[in-house]
Amino acid sequence: MVLFNYVIMCMVFGTTFLAIKVGVEAGLPPFLSGGIRFVAAGAIIYAWLMWRRKASLSLLFRKEVLLIAAGSTFTTFSALYWAEQHIDSGMAAVLSATGPIAIIVMQSLALKQRIYRMEKLGCALGFAGVVVLMLPNLSGGNDGLWLTACLLVLLSSFGYAAGSLLTRRVLLRNPEQSPIVLNAAQMVVGGAGLLLLSALMERPSSASIAWLPATGSLLYLIAVGSMLGHSLFAWLIKATNAFFPSTWLYVSPVIALSIGAIVFGEQLTLFSICGSLLVLAGVVLPKLKELKAYVSTPSQRRKKAA
Repeated sequence: MVLFNYVIMCMVFGTTFLAIKVGVEAGLPPFLSGGIRFVAAGAIIYAWLMWRRKASLSLLFRKEVLLIAAGSTFTTFSALYWAEQHIDSGMAAVLSATGPIAIIVMQSLALKQRIYRMEKLGCALGFAGVVVLMLPNLSGGNDGLWLTACLLVLLSSFGYAAGSLLTRRVLLRNPEQSPIVLNAAQMVVGGAGLLLLSALMERPSSASIAWLPATGSLLYLIAVGSMLGHSLFAWLIKATNAFFPSTWLYVSPVIALSIGAIVFGEQLTLFSICGSLLVLAGVVLPKLKELKAYVSTPSQRRKKAA
């Protein structure tokens, strides 16, 4: 059951990048699309949790929830949704995978934590991978929007990092706090921020929207991408440990690249393959010790999952 749910989770997270691309290509304003997705998914989960008396409305107005939402949802996905108007979904997935590298950098700069040799090497490999990914387009004289989109996704990984570090701090300080409740709350708040940004920046026109793919994209991202994906992630944390579910970051970019090429005709080149491998190597390397320890104790994993 653990392996089955893990595969489903990786497939879900790997396909969300293409689903976002389908929506924006169909004419959905990016901020509006992201806002509807997260408000709807978060509100459905939160209403269910309130009905079961596991959540209260007061959590939505707490400062830490606002800060987590600002990083994890608002910053990360406002950049990602806007960027996918100008870059391939596979490229967006690989650039988004630099989130763990951003966490290492932020821990060093903001929290003054020591960076170990493997972490430094991982950051270097990840940076080299990004350069390799972007090099053909830079040398080919692409317009500024393409470069801006790539840089925004990279910078948004620091929003992801800040949200992840703050979430960890909140959960450590409040062990009774459910991660599912906290995630649902930050989705509602972050999604509301995206809707506010849309109201300020976008002027949607129904005439320019292809409603069938746009609606399909929204429904998939709400029900599958946000509700199912995050629920499976939380279930896997409980069934295994905090580390194992996070390895989706090593798998989903490969899925996103493959599906983008097959379904959307996105081009796979030697540069994109080599660059993606370097980025993934940079993400995996700092966690190599944990991966080896996890792989070497299958009996303990089975005992935990039982």
